Amino acid sequence: MRATTDRSPLIPYVVQRKGEEAAPDNLRILEFAPGRHRLYYADENPQRDRDMRGVLWARCAFNPADENRMPTGEPQWKMMHPHRQMVTMQHLRCQVCTRQARTRLGYIFLAGRGNQDPTQAQILTNQPPVCAQHAPAAAQLCPHLAGDPIVFLAHSAPLYGVGGVLYGRNSSGVHVVARPDHALPYGHPNLETFLASQMVRRLSSFRVVSLEELLKELAAA
Repeated sequence: MRATTDRSPLIPYVVQRKGEEAAPDNLRILEFAPGRHRLYYADENPQRDRDMRGVLWARCAFNPADENRMPTGEPQWKMMHPHRQMVTMQHLRCQVCTRQARTRLGYIFLAGRGNQDPTQAQILTNQPPVCAQHAPAAAQLCPHLAGDPIVFLAHSAPLYGVGGVLYGRNSSGVHVVARPDHALPYGHPNLETFLASQMVRRLSSFRVVSLEELLKELAAA
């Protein structure tokens, strides 16, 4: 995957585009061991439909890519495409350009002022990291950052879990049981019948700086 060119409008890779609608579901819940059930697609491809921990992921349409292999279409700024969010988060790639996000200072994670409490010892985030080049642009482009983000410089950001929807089965078939407002950690028993749409990492070794401080430190590094 490549970054956009200077001539292309800068739209983060993870942003969902108009026309990228949720794919029709054909979900099934089947017993795979005595007393244990798992959520599947009827036509499932495990390499495409599950993450590296085996959790099933929500399907979403893909618009055609441009000559730089970036998505096309009108951006839906408040939405992240589930698959693209998962890929960038899973492999710690920049959410804007898809290049490796590690910098000499660590990984850069941005958060809105009202979305995270920087005084906490651990931070859970569903926002993929950004590279040094695109940190300023991401701060301006993303509505929830409002140009003045909290910047977490993390040396460690292990996978934590996923956000999404819990399913169950009754006489009428497969149905939604709950929409948790928090991420379920990997290993949670409910993940067997869970449909994920956002991957979450845990920041536990980090420091908090302003965007201005970040840019000065990157320049010095």
